[in-house]
Amino acid sequence: ESRGLGDVYKRQTGQISSPSGNLSIVIDAGHGGIDPGKVGTNDALEKDINLALALKLRDKFKQDSIRIILTRDSDIGLYSEGNTNKKAEDMQNRCKIITEAAPIFTVSLHQNSYPSPEVCGAQVFYFGQSQDGKKLADTIQDSLIANVDPDNHRVAKANESYYLLKKTPTPTVIVAVSYTHLRAHETPEHLV
Repeated sequence: ESRGLGDVYKRQTGQISSPSGNLSIVIDAGHGGIDPGKVGTNDALEKDINLALALKLRDKFKQDSIRIILTRDSDIGLYSEGNTNKKAEDMQNRCKIITEAAPIFTVSLHQNSYPSPEVCGAQVFYFGQSQDGKKLADTIQDSLIANVDPDNHRVAKANESYYLLKKTPTPTVIVAVSYTHLRAHETPEHLV
């Protein structure tokens, strides 16, 4: 049975609202602007796939009475044009959006890449020192397998180095949705 993001959180924690009193979730579409992320074999850009997924998730969960905050809703980077370290500013601004939103959790969307097309399947990453992050990651990983890809044998994985996982005050997971070695007939729309 497919469940909404709010249901995932409620099932894991028993809570129905965030510390701020509102049920809100941040969806972070990874990369953007001058940062394309990975480039697929069909020239699909990770930033475009991530954004398309974020917009679809926002629209899907509007009816769940959950306030969805997107870190970006167009092909932009979260940095100043004149900044010499755009990536650092972009990451700091993503963390600032998450901190100010005080969501029950954050999902950052990305794509994996691997040279061999046999390697595939979504995988969820969480900050290893966050028990709530682990619960969320396990729940999303299980849901992806049950509802999207039953042949996926990946498990949620701890990570101690991803900036976003370390620097956000509420549970945050990175969902690497697929792999960028897309075949020629696949498009970003094929994945959403």
